[in-house]
Amino acid sequence: MILCSNPKAQYESHKAEIDEAVRRVLDKGRYIFGEEVSAFEREFAAYIGVSHGIGVGSGTEALHVALKACGVGPDDEVITVSHTAVATVSAIDLVGARPVFVDINPDYCCINPALIEQKITNATKAIIPVHLYGQPAAMDEVMTIARSHGIKVIEDCAQAHGAILEGKRVGSIGDIACFSFYPTKNLGAMGDGGMVVTSDDDLAKRCRLLREYGWAERYVSHIAGWNSRLDEVQAAILRVKLRFLDGDNDRRSRIASAYNSRLAGFDLQLPAVRENARHVYHLYVIRHNRRNALQEYLTKLGIGVLVHYPVPVHLQPAYRHTMRLAGTLEETEKAASEVLSLPIFPELKLDEVDAVIRAIRNFPKA
Repeated sequence: MILCSNPKAQYESHKAEIDEAVRRVLDKGRYIFGEEVSAFEREFAAYIGVSHGIGVGSGTEALHVALKACGVGPDDEVITVSHTAVATVSAIDLVGARPVFVDINPDYCCINPALIEQKITNATKAIIPVHLYGQPAAMDEVMTIARSHGIKVIEDCAQAHGAILEGKRVGSIGDIACFSFYPTKNLGAMGDGGMVVTSDDDLAKRCRLLREYGWAERYVSHIAGWNSRLDEVQAAILRVKLRFLDGDNDRRSRIASAYNSRLAGFDLQLPAVRENARHVYHLYVIRHNRRNALQEYLTKLGIGVLVHYPVPVHLQPAYRHTMRLAGTLEETEKAASEVLSLPIFPELKLDEVDAVIRAIRNFPKA
């Protein structure tokens, strides 16, 4: 079986260092908010190119904390996309705000900035562009629109650790940004974890209060907060993996290049890359008008392929009544019927890549 992603293979490739990092935490005996979390917050913030990193319990919680820190709450509106992991919208719902969906650009599967302005109202408090699949969203256009309306921009970087646009890493462009360290991510923990990053001192201060009961000092809540903490073990593991992130992303890019060169000219759409951008291929997503048949065919051959994502958020039963939808999301719904994620992770072997390519090239025409 060729897996679509394989976090265990990454552990095995750095096993000695990860085991030592975990042992270091266990020997110290401090498991929440110790030296490892503080060091990882500094190191990851420096890697992204911002002043502050605030470790939290998950990527969803990173978005939840960021939205609250930006003052988003009940009766507010947040512009984002429906073609995303449901976590993006779940966080909006958690603060009591209403998601307002904008269609995607069909080439890049990220928010179409040309459609944003028409969705802005007096209730709009934030825009969440999602850097989907490892592809940077069109941040220059998003930031121009947001600045002209006084709206906060919260980058959803859950799938784009290390991606670059116009010489800047994603996460350093908006007002505040959110990362997930779910095990399959480009930078993945061995459990849940997330981080909020920003260069805004006031937003960083609010995030730190929000993630732990509003405490500036222990047992004194200055604002209403909750418990969302990155633990020491996960931070120690992530510190090890951060050192290898750029190299791992290079390997993902080489696999993507093999797919690009040897699947070109076949009856499918390959992922485009935005100009002046570095796509880090969290997922390698093709599009095919017979996606379901292709998925079934590859699965029978033992090739792990997945759909990210089969049901857009605006069609999910839980969110149909919480959103504001003006117009259609034609490109979003079309993408949901066509996208298919091929195997890609740094440890994927070349013969496995070859097997995936051969299988797709041999897929029978209708």
